[in-house]
Amino acid sequence: MNETVELPLTRELFCHRRRRSVAGAREFVRTAVLEWGFAARLDDVLLCVSELATNALLHGVPPGRGYLVRVEPSAGMRGLRVEVHDSGGGLPAVRVPEGEGGRGLLLVEAFADRWGVSGRVPGKTVWCEFDRPPVRVTVGGRPTGRAAIAP
Repeated sequence: MNETVELPLTRELFCHRRRRSVAGAREFVRTAVLEWGFAARLDDVLLCVSELATNALLHGVPPGRGYLVRVEPSAGMRGLRVEVHDSGGGLPAVRVPEGEGGRGLLLVEAFADRWGVSGRVPGKTVWCEFDRPPVRVTVGGRPTGRAAIAP
C-alpha cells in the first residue's frame, strides 16, 4: 500500500545571541523562499528578516539566550509568514528614527503586507506577512487586464 505523507512546510531556525546570526537567519529564509517559489518577493522578505532578527538580537534576547526564526507559506501557497520569537520583555513599536537607528519597523511596515506583535511567555513574537504578487494574464502577448495568483 502506498501512502502519501505531506511534510509540514513550516521551517524553524534557532539563532544564538551573536551578530552573525542575522546573516544566518537571512540565508535560512532565503533558501525556503526560493524553494517555495516566492522569488518575486525575495528582497522584501530578506530585508524584513534582517530587521526583525536585528531587533530581536539588540532588544529582545537576554544574555545567554537566543531567538527563533519561523517561516511558512500560507494555505495554497498564496502568501508567506515570517516570525521572530524572543524571550525579552517589552513590545516593539514603530517610532521616529533617531540618528542611525530606529528604522527597522518602519521598513517592515513599508515592505511587508502586514505585520504585528503577539505576546508569548516568556517574550513576544514579531511577525510579518507577504502576499504572492498577481501574475498578469496575457493573450497573444497583450495583457487582458485580468490577474491571477501564481501557483
